[in-house]
Amino acid sequence: MKAQKKYDGYKSFQYLQAGVDYQEFKLAQEVGRVNSRKVAVTPEQEAHVQELLDNNLVISLHDHPTLVPADPSEIFWYRRQGRDFMGYEGLSLSKTDVVFDNMNDGTALITSKAGWKWDDIIYDMGIRLSDIAHQNLAMVVHRVEDIATAMETGRIGVVLTLEAATPIENELDRLDILYGFGVRCMGLVYSEANALGAGLKEARDGGLTQLGRQVVRRMNQLGIAIDVSHTGDQTALDAIEVSEKPIFITHAGARSLWNTSRMKPDDVIKACAAKGGVFGVEAAPHTTLTERHKEHSVESYMEHFEYIANMVGIDHVAFGPDTLFGDHVALHHAFARQLSIESAHVGPKFDEVPFVDGIENPGENFHNIARWLVSHGYSDQDIQKVLGANILRVLKEVWV
Repeated sequence: MKAQKKYDGYKSFQYLQAGVDYQEFKLAQEVGRVNSRKVAVTPEQEAHVQELLDNNLVISLHDHPTLVPADPSEIFWYRRQGRDFMGYEGLSLSKTDVVFDNMNDGTALITSKAGWKWDDIIYDMGIRLSDIAHQNLAMVVHRVEDIATAMETGRIGVVLTLEAATPIENELDRLDILYGFGVRCMGLVYSEANALGAGLKEARDGGLTQLGRQVVRRMNQLGIAIDVSHTGDQTALDAIEVSEKPIFITHAGARSLWNTSRMKPDDVIKACAAKGGVFGVEAAPHTTLTERHKEHSVESYMEHFEYIANMVGIDHVAFGPDTLFGDHVALHHAFARQLSIESAHVGPKFDEVPFVDGIENPGENFHNIARWLVSHGYSDQDIQKVLGANILRVLKEVWV
């Protein structure tokens, strides 16, 4: 059995004086902010769910485990100071052992209104690392051995991750700098094109550029896992082909179920699996919808999971919920243009929801995922794989 998580009540930056050292904001609740459903199971099944979560490695392949202001209109001022509060209390209840923390660098607004600036992400990362260094629940994961340490000591491993390589511009050695800071997973392109290739919002995708190929090679050499969640389809296929190591699609869904550019087509999903990679199913608001479930919830989310698992096998699917602590829908509205939300949602009509029922925040996600899997008859072995073992297999090949 894993050691129980040891949360001592620490709140981010409590070593500083609020209102003096930084501007204070009223932040969203980590627990009970909305009345999100609990997947229905019998008492016997619930006991089994908790046993599975207590005895198996649980990894979130993509999340933003931070708090946003309770008043969404304050988000721009909050992000401007580059001081994101981690949801330690919520994480302590999550049964998650490792979280790929994607920080918030697409909305890092310290020096620019556009995000993805080198100085801003270094500032953002440095302050996050300072906060983590002052508490006892989370630890930064640099190698596979650190995951075992986190589990054995009752801590949560944090994998520093960037969603795009845009901030490196044309400087390959910046990858080494990011590795030195602790970055162990990175997307090649966000939704808008960069010097490496095309993003999913682009009408034309010329594939991976020569610089992109150099970046893939350097990431393989360094041991930074490659993510193609936001790339265009051809850029993703090229990256999978060029990489000598398996790659991740950390947070997306199946386009065959919901026809938007944010979802991945079958050929990309199959190529990822054929290379030994893993697909993480995402739950950011209004992404993993289906024709059967046009109101986003844990049911539509798991429909994407089953489609992908049935197509490429249970060994190549996991969960990258892409959630946070706060009003994610309001956040999308605020950053719609900057994060290409509108472009990603062009396609079938859908009913907007105030939150994704049953898969709303990092604290609740894996409880409900495990409940759904148990109630739908998945074996303990298969549940073990999708909760974390599949991801760990890839990391053993990719990390050095």
